[in-house]
Amino acid sequence: MEETLNFQDIIKKSMLHLEAFRSISYVDMALGLLCAFAIGLFIFWIYRKTFRGVVYSYNYNVSFVLMTMITALIIMTISTNIVLSLGMVGALSIVRFRTAVKDPLDIVYMFWAIAAGIASGAKMYPLALIGSVIIGLTLAWLSRRKVKEQAYLLIIRHSDIANDAIRQQLRKLDAKLKSKTVRKDFTELTVEVRLRDDNTAFVHAISAMEGVHDASLVNYTGDYAQ
Repeated sequence: MEETLNFQDIIKKSMLHLEAFRSISYVDMALGLLCAFAIGLFIFWIYRKTFRGVVYSYNYNVSFVLMTMITALIIMTISTNIVLSLGMVGALSIVRFRTAVKDPLDIVYMFWAIAAGIASGAKMYPLALIGSVIIGLTLAWLSRRKVKEQAYLLIIRHSDIANDAIRQQLRKLDAKLKSKTVRKDFTELTVEVRLRDDNTAFVHAISAMEGVHDASLVNYTGDYAQ
């Protein structure tokens, strides 16, 4: 007669064999961490080559390498014993990340590092390697696609005597008014302009107008200025 095991019996058996993690060979550990390290370096290289932001953070990029290796280490640990896996889930549930991620693409790299670490820790090396190569090539291809127009915010502080000249210049640029602040001594305009190249000579032309105190141009992503 075959014995039936319920969930309680499985838990008891797992607790009695808490030393099961010793069944992981040194070769498996080395292969898992080496695969995670190699994929992490690949993510590091892809992120550096495809970065399109304003300020590149080396420490943030390095975290992808460590995240891949740490995830692989966690998967190798919890795959040996159900008690360890439940304890690890409880421990990780109290972790909170409060660092704001401004670029949604950075979240993609985080999930890529975690997914590659999971596959490496689960000994699915072909899946981790081939999948990472496909994702990396996709990101590299998408980053090479040229953007026809780039949005910028043009901020102008001027007095009343420059109103007509600035209005004529903004018509040439096909600018869209974002905000207008009127003070006693000056008026501040914030307009959105779209450029097809890096020709920003109009900023010097505006700043040289009579009555213009200053003019500045900043990169604009749609949600915030960089």
